[in-house]
Amino acid sequence: MSIVHQLDQIAINVKSHRLLNRLLKENPILEELMRNSRNETEALIGVRNWVMEELRQKPKAFQFYRQGGEAVSADQLDWPDLAAIRILDYIDYAGHEYEDLNLHGEVAVSNPIKMIWLAVNFGTGGAKPFFFEDMLELFRQYRGERQRQIPSRKQVEAWMERFPSGLDPRIVKLREENRDRIIRVIIKQVEKGLVKSDQFKFQAGLSDEQKYLQVLDWWSDPRFHLKFAVRTPELLNEMLGYSLDPDTMKVLYDAYQAGIPFFVNPYYLSLLHVRVPYFAIGADLAIRDYIVYSRQLVDEFGNISAWEKEDVVRPGKPNAAGWLLPSYHNVHRRYPEVAILIPDTAGRTCGGLCASCQRMFDFQNGNLYFDQEKLRPGEKWDEKLERLMAYFENDSQLRDILITGGDALMSSDQALEQLFDSVYAMAKRKREANRKRKDGEKYAEIVRVRLGTRLPIYLPQRITSKLVAILAEFKRKASAVGVQQFVIQSHFESPMEVTPEANESVLKLLSAGWTITNQLVFTTAASRRGHASKLRQVLNAIGVLSYYTFTVKGYMENNHSFAVNARSVQEQKEEKVIGQIPEKYYDTIRNLPIDAENMVDKISQLQEQANLPFLATDRNVLNLPGVGKSMTFRVIGITRYGRRILQFEHDSTRKHSPIIHKMGKVIIIESKSIKEYLDQLEGMGEMVSEYEGLYGYSIGETEMRMPIYEYPAYDFRPTEEMTNLELV
Repeated sequence: MSIVHQLDQIAINVKSHRLLNRLLKENPILEELMRNSRNETEALIGVRNWVMEELRQKPKAFQFYRQGGEAVSADQLDWPDLAAIRILDYIDYAGHEYEDLNLHGEVAVSNPIKMIWLAVNFGTGGAKPFFFEDMLELFRQYRGERQRQIPSRKQVEAWMERFPSGLDPRIVKLREENRDRIIRVIIKQVEKGLVKSDQFKFQAGLSDEQKYLQVLDWWSDPRFHLKFAVRTPELLNEMLGYSLDPDTMKVLYDAYQAGIPFFVNPYYLSLLHVRVPYFAIGADLAIRDYIVYSRQLVDEFGNISAWEKEDVVRPGKPNAAGWLLPSYHNVHRRYPEVAILIPDTAGRTCGGLCASCQRMFDFQNGNLYFDQEKLRPGEKWDEKLERLMAYFENDSQLRDILITGGDALMSSDQALEQLFDSVYAMAKRKREANRKRKDGEKYAEIVRVRLGTRLPIYLPQRITSKLVAILAEFKRKASAVGVQQFVIQSHFESPMEVTPEANESVLKLLSAGWTITNQLVFTTAASRRGHASKLRQVLNAIGVLSYYTFTVKGYMENNHSFAVNARSVQEQKEEKVIGQIPEKYYDTIRNLPIDAENMVDKISQLQEQANLPFLATDRNVLNLPGVGKSMTFRVIGITRYGRRILQFEHDSTRKHSPIIHKMGKVIIIESKSIKEYLDQLEGMGEMVSEYEGLYGYSIGETEMRMPIYEYPAYDFRPTEEMTNLELV
C-alpha cells in the first residue's frame, strides 16, 4: 500500500468532524459537489468548474491566475478573487508530492479537495483540525464574508505604543535593578573562585560595597562580559533571580546535555524582566526567545539540515549557486556581486548565541563555537587571508564584501586593522588592474564594504573610541580607491534592545561616517501587531535605517520562532505601509549616507517633510533554501496538518547566478499552520481578532529595493562574463 493510500485511510477526529460540518453548512454548493461526486476526480472537476466560472468574469484575476504577477499585481485583485486563485492552484497541484524537511524528508502530499471529499463520504483522509480551520477561512473569503480591512495609521500607531523602548526611563530603572542582582551573583562567583581571571579579581580586604563598585567599574569593559558570560542553565536561572519555571529549566537542561552552546553575557541578560512592569507586560518576549531555547530546537539538534544549500562548501566544486569558492568555511556566496567573508579570528564567534541563529547548523557541526582562545588567528592566517582576498580581486563580478561570522566586531582591533588593510590593498589592486582592460571587459571594482554585527545590541561596550578611529581611518583610505559605501549591518530584534548604551554605541559608529542598517528576524514574538513598526521608529530616532525584515528560516528546529509568511505579507501591507516613502523623496534617501555623521538629524528631517512615523526602507523577504531572497510566492498546497505549501519565485529585482534558470521555482512547506501560529500569539497575550484577514494573504510580491541600497554606477562598462562559476 502506498504512503498516499495509507494516509487516505486515516480517520479524522471529532473536532475535525465538527469543523467539516460547519464548512459544509456554510457552503451548500461545496457540500452538494462533495456528496454527489462518485470519486475524488469528479470532486476536483466539480469544484474547478464552479470556481472557474466565477473567475472568468474577472479579467484581471483570471489573467493573474494564468500568468502570475507578470502583468497584474495581487494588490489590484479583490479579496474573493485571491481565494478563487488559491482554490484553483490547490486543484492544479493536487496529488503533487513534496519532501518535507520539517519531518526529515517524509513525503507530503497536497490534495485538499480530495481530503474534504474523503472526510465527507468516509470520515477519513487524516486531515487535522488545523486543516479545516484554513478551509473554513478560505471559503469565507471566497464568498466575500472575509474582506481585506486595512487599519488606519491611528490604529497602527496604537499597536506600536504597546511596546516601550529600552530608552524609557522606567525600563532603564528596572534594568539597573537587574544589573545589580547580576553583579551580586558575579561577586559570589569571584569569591568562590568559580571564574578565574588575572584581570577580574578582588584585592584582599575589600568590603562588600567596594566589591560591588569594583564589578560596576568592570561592567563597562567588554572583556568582562565575555569572561562572565553564562554557560549553564543553573547560572542563567540564578542570574534571573530563579524566575524560570520548571518546564523551561527542563528544556534548558536537555539543551545543555544535547550540546547546544550557552553563551549569554551579563549585559544582555540584564535586559530581561524579572519584576514584570504593568506598563510593559510581554515587552521583552522577543529578547527572551533569543535566550531561552525551545523544545523543538533541543529535539532537532544533531539532525538539523542546512537551510541555505550554498553554505555547504567543497573547495574545487561549485556550491548550490554554482560558485567555486577558495575555502571550506571562510567565503559564502549566492549572488554575483557580493560574497561573505568569515575570518579565522574571534569574528567567527558572537557576543551571545541567538536561539534562532541561521548558523545553528554550523554550531551543530562544530564549525562555530565560543572558545576565544581557539579562535586566535594562527600563524598561517596572514597567508590564507591573502589567498581569500585574491578571490575577490580576481573575480569579474564581486563589488561588495560582507565581513561577518559570527560577528565581525568580535575580532580584536588588531585583527580588524589587518582585515581592513587587506581589503584596501585588494580593492586598490583590482582597480589598478582594470586600467589594462578594455571597456566592456573591465572587472567590477569594490564599491561597498559591510560589517555584520550584533554587538551594538549584545555588547555595546565593544564600540570604543579606538574602534571608531579604525573605522574612520579605513573609510578615509578606502574612499581613495573607489569604495563608496561603508555599512554596519546590525541586528536589533526589539525596541527593548535600544538602550542608552546601545544608543551611545550607534552614535559612535555614525561618527566614523559609516551608515548603520538593521536586519530584523521576524520571529513570532517580533511579529506581533505594531512591534516591527515600533522598532523601525525607535531605530530611526537613533540614526539606524531598516534594511531587511526576514522570515525565520530553518525547519522544525525553529518552529517556535517561525511566523508564517502570510503574517510577513500582512505586516508589509497593513502596518509598514504607513512609513512608505513617496518617490519624490528618493533622491533624498539615496544621499543619506553621504553625511552619515548627521544621520539622526537627516532622518528626522525627512520624516517631518514626508509626514511619516518612520521610514519603511526595509524589504520583507525570506532567504530561500535554494538561491537568493524573495517574498514572491503563491500558496499552491496545504498538508493534512494545515501547514501551507508555498511556491516561491526568485527576486526579479536583482542579479542572480545563472543557475536559477535551471533551478526553477522553490517549494517551501511551512513548519506550522496559521491556526497554530495564532494560538501561539494568543498565548503571548495577543487578541487574535486583531489579526483578522491573516488567512487571506496567500500571495506575496517582493518589494522593490530602496534607492539607498543600490550600488553606485561605474564610469565604465564592466564585463558580463562571470568567473569562478561552474554550472553543472
